[in-house]
Amino acid sequence: MAIRAEIEERIAKLEEKYKNSGQDLGSYLDGLLHERYLTYWDYIHLDTLLSLQVPRTHFPDEEIFIMYHQITELYFKLIIHEQKQIIDDKLQQVDFYVQRINRINNYYKALISSFDIMINGMDREQFLQYRMSLLPASGFQSAQFRMIEIYATPLINLVHNTVVGKFDSSSSLEELYENIYWKKGAVDTATGEKTLTLKQFEYRYTPRFMRIAHAVKGMTLYDKYLALPREARENPRLIEAMRALDVNANVNWNLMHMGAAYRHLSKGEKAIDATGGTNWRQYLPPNFQKIIFFPEFWTDREKSDWGKQWVDHIFNPKIKE
Repeated sequence: MAIRAEIEERIAKLEEKYKNSGQDLGSYLDGLLHERYLTYWDYIHLDTLLSLQVPRTHFPDEEIFIMYHQITELYFKLIIHEQKQIIDDKLQQVDFYVQRINRINNYYKALISSFDIMINGMDREQFLQYRMSLLPASGFQSAQFRMIEIYATPLINLVHNTVVGKFDSSSSLEELYENIYWKKGAVDTATGEKTLTLKQFEYRYTPRFMRIAHAVKGMTLYDKYLALPREARENPRLIEAMRALDVNANVNWNLMHMGAAYRHLSKGEKAIDATGGTNWRQYLPPNFQKIIFFPEFWTDREKSDWGKQWVDHIFNPKIKE
């Protein structure tokens, strides 16, 4: 039987592709011949994925809690995937940049809209019971969330707002990292001691965070933007996308966390402690953190009022929007 011309062409291309691999094309074709057909469940490792939910208690809603956080971490991985593409890009094309930033915004929109599962999709009494079996673990220990921040902006933009003026471009990454804002959220306010949650987190991830910080020094999303030609930096689609990312990552996402915390951890005027010992009332509100990835896009007034309206509404319910 004659081989069709298009098949012969493909065979020639395959021979060219594999000629330097140490095996001839026939060996690869044998492998293809013997290989099993691919199935959906094998491709995405479905059985493994569905086996990763291992509750520590018998409360049904704990499975919701586990699965939601696992889904969140997968979205974080998608965000990092897009960030790395921008960081690795050498062409400096605005359309590519805008497309990737908008993808990240879409991931955040999905995360933000889905957080209602945490706010209204779990029984509060069950949550208050099974959470005691999670000590001292905390969502605070999401390493990917910290990586997103390190990929997004120079560390000097991530230091706690109370010490911002102490650092400049000559400050070392190690100094900046020691004063990164999120560490303040896991320190005992009475003693100044780090919580066990923070100690565990630092021990596990500090070397990786510092490797990333050094690797992307001068190459973060914000650095990549600043390196664009002036005309590209003034592109309204790019500015809109980056402003939206700042708000999604540093205001809207935190607000949803605040909503969940108030739903489950507030009891009148008294706040229930978080599992990791984090001071969530002071740590979560964006107006307290004032973390802004891309400061060039915001006026001094906007920076001063970062997330303020929502926080005022929560702490002073009589204030009308």
